[in-house]
Amino acid sequence: MCESTTNYYRTACAIWPPASKFSVDQIPDLTGRVLLVTGANTGVGKETVRALLQHNARVYLAARTRSKAEAAIKDLKEATGKEAIFLELDLGSLASVRKAAEEFLAKERALHVLFNNAGVMIPPVEQLTSDGYDLQFGTNVLGHWYFTELLLPALREGAKSSPDGYARVVTTSSSASHLAKPIVWDGFRDHPARTKFGSINLYMQSKLLNAIVAHESSKRYKDANILCYACDPGALKTDLQRHATPLQKRLSGYLSHDASYGALTQLWAGTMAETIQYNGEFLIPWARLGKTQAQMYDAEIGKRLWAYLEEQVKST
Repeated sequence: MCESTTNYYRTACAIWPPASKFSVDQIPDLTGRVLLVTGANTGVGKETVRALLQHNARVYLAARTRSKAEAAIKDLKEATGKEAIFLELDLGSLASVRKAAEEFLAKERALHVLFNNAGVMIPPVEQLTSDGYDLQFGTNVLGHWYFTELLLPALREGAKSSPDGYARVVTTSSSASHLAKPIVWDGFRDHPARTKFGSINLYMQSKLLNAIVAHESSKRYKDANILCYACDPGALKTDLQRHATPLQKRLSGYLSHDASYGALTQLWAGTMAETIQYNGEFLIPWARLGKTQAQMYDAEIGKRLWAYLEEQVKST
């Protein structure tokens, strides 16, 4: 089967996955562990926080808007009896990313699991981050990579104090990564090639880049006992589609599942002993080992992307 045919098949399987063999009831007691979820005031992130609170974790809910985060924290407390901790984080601003990491490190010595869950999907192509990057690249990829790098001291401590000896970084990718075209390196900043590529292709590219970063991180962080995964949450009903056209939203509604299903794969990656063996892999709905296209595993692409990301934060 050729690569393109395989990728379309993988996309279809993400939309109609088999029943999950994993449920949140299987998550072990997380007492004493510190976890952080980005983009957690709604959708998959909120459902992830809900499950973690139910299993006694100390959970930081990172979000851009305080009022929305506080509303989510109140709702989750009413549902679980446990209270998440708000961390202000705008992934579209490198200054905000640094400030959020510094605030977290001032409060916590260890971080056991980081869920890089936040994301934006197909906004108007003219939208950029405050630092001048494509909004989807800057938020989904660069912001999360920088946040993770800044939190490495806490993740290293988390590995030392974790019952299984590992800290984990779980990054939300997408089945869209299967259909991403060859990387347009000029698409990361405002450039004619970026505009021509278009918002949908830029979204698919950002989700592939998430997977590449996860795979590359798994090699670079391995000696610190930090495990890294890319997860496809599945086809879901969330507000991520707020920029979609009415037709796209209608089609998505027919094919999508509740957001609670989308939390399953990343919770499995972040909390279960059986996923230790899957460091650097692409996990698919619902809580299964999968694969995405070959660009994820290309060592030269991984090195080039990492070098680019490092260059962007030298002056921050």
